Amino acid sequence: MSWLEAVVLGIVQGLTEFLPVSSSAHLRITSAFFFGNDAGAAFTAVTQLGTETAVLIYFFSDIWRLLKAWFVGLARREERGYDYKLAWYVILGSIPIGVLGLAFEDAIKGPARNLYLNGAVLIIFALVLAAAERYGRQRRGPDQLTLRDGIVMGCAQAMALIPGVSRSGGTISAGLFLGLERAVAVRFSFLLALPAVFASGLTQIPDILDPSAADVQGSLVVVPSIPQMIVATLIAFALGYASIAWLLRFVENHTIYVFVWYRVLLGLVVLLAVSNGVVPAT
Repeated sequence: MSWLEAVVLGIVQGLTEFLPVSSSAHLRITSAFFFGNDAGAAFTAVTQLGTETAVLIYFFSDIWRLLKAWFVGLARREERGYDYKLAWYVILGSIPIGVLGLAFEDAIKGPARNLYLNGAVLIIFALVLAAAERYGRQRRGPDQLTLRDGIVMGCAQAMALIPGVSRSGGTISAGLFLGLERAVAVRFSFLLALPAVFASGLTQIPDILDPSAADVQGSLVVVPSIPQMIVATLIAFALGYASIAWLLRFVENHTIYVFVWYRVLLGLVVLLAVSNGVVPAT
């Protein structure tokens, strides 16, 4: 991997991780369109450590409160309040993506990165996002999350294993369909991503350290050097931190239709480019 590609992909990861537009699809598309290769699923997973560290810092007080409530609640039944339950919602909601990620690891690293599939999924889930915004009642506030919400949003998060779905897009859509306020769904999606992303990123580090490139359905997966990986992750962290604050302010006063139209446009561009041989699908 060149230094230019490492820096550009770090920027892309930081800017898109928390938006409902699929950062993994953006990394795949950017690599294919501008650098003629595939940075690989491992690169995506490791750079996400940077953006999720931004979540850890931005929501540190909330995360610390939930962790403390969870440990105290485990020891004393009478202390099991709402924060204790919310911590369990995050834990249980993280199980689907963990199980499916392990079960379909080979498919995620190979067939799921086909640009035909990614372009189509960008469009299909744009329609899901639009339907959630249109029909979601948004009547339930921050203290009204339930176990059902955690499980359903966790299952929606698991669909993001396919580049193009979007982890935040899936969880936000599910939250809106469940009647949660937009800002509540967004904040919970941040918390829900933490266990899965850190587990995925840490387990993929050995793949990044492997100096050999691998063919994924005929597409050369380039391997970054350790300094390149560190720089890309740090860039993703810095821009990711800024994008959290921006997105939380945005969703309080705006609909998410702008992301719907963006996804449709990008998906069409990808499908047309692949269909006309501008870039290979794999």
